[in-house]
Amino acid sequence: MAYRVGMLRVILGLALLAFWLYCLFDVITTPEGTVRNLPKLLWVLIVLFLAAVGGMFWLTLGRPRNGDAVLGGVGTPGGRDETWQRPPRAEAPRGPDDDPEFLRALERRLRNED
Repeated sequence: MAYRVGMLRVILGLALLAFWLYCLFDVITTPEGTVRNLPKLLWVLIVLFLAAVGGMFWLTLGRPRNGDAVLGGVGTPGGRDETWQRPPRAEAPRGPDDDPEFLRALERRLRNED
């Protein structure tokens, strides 16, 4: 019986450690402009020193809501940044037979060899 209680404490301790680390890294990696209610440094200190309770506070009171996180700028009060646009996608590599310039050069080379 004592073995089960000890194992339960270890599992619970590891779960709390994982939760605390998740919240701490989440606070650290959240952009300064999207943190709610308190300055980011204060949130880091709260999560660092209050562990599980601080993590709960961070998730409920400080973490940006789904629409609040903004990449590339400071958000507006509604949580949207009007100037942000998705970066252009890099052009996918094409095979030589899909590249018109390569085909023209190949055709020129073949004509010159004849």
